[in-house]
Amino acid sequence: MSERKPPGVTFESWVERQIRTAQERGEFDDLPGAGKPLPGAGAPLDEQWWIKEQIRREGISGDALLPTSLRLRREVERLPVTVSELSTEQAVRDAAAELNRRIVDHLRFPEGPRVAVAPVDVDALVEQWRAQRATPPPLAPAPAAHRPRTRRRGWFSRWFRR
Repeated sequence: MSERKPPGVTFESWVERQIRTAQERGEFDDLPGAGKPLPGAGAPLDEQWWIKEQIRREGISGDALLPTSLRLRREVERLPVTVSELSTEQAVRDAAAELNRRIVDHLRFPEGPRVAVAPVDVDALVEQWRAQRATPPPLAPAPAAHRPRTRRRGWFSRWFRR
């Protein structure tokens, strides 16, 4: 714990003295980032900088901050890509049913901005999933046709023809 500020000394001079004595003792030597500029120095101050920094540091998606209606709309847009990784039709149907359940819950008790979000057509999604899986992978290029070897005549064949 630091010592108390003595009476009659201005706060600024007392703090400056403590910083100077700490520098003389070497307490600020070898700190990480020494000699580097402060991150974000000179940039305009954002009102929610601390939220953005926390999201970046924790590796959280920014979608978590969206209102429910916008988050559901993004999930509907990303659903074909999400289900393309699933291996069974039942898993595709379950994923679409779960999203539809959350959409219906939101439509019953809307919160946040009014954004048009409709339930997903499960059968159309399954058909799209089947079509993606039915396309065969690209074929490997066919090997070059076998050419019969032609007889080459070299310099030594002149000697043996005689």
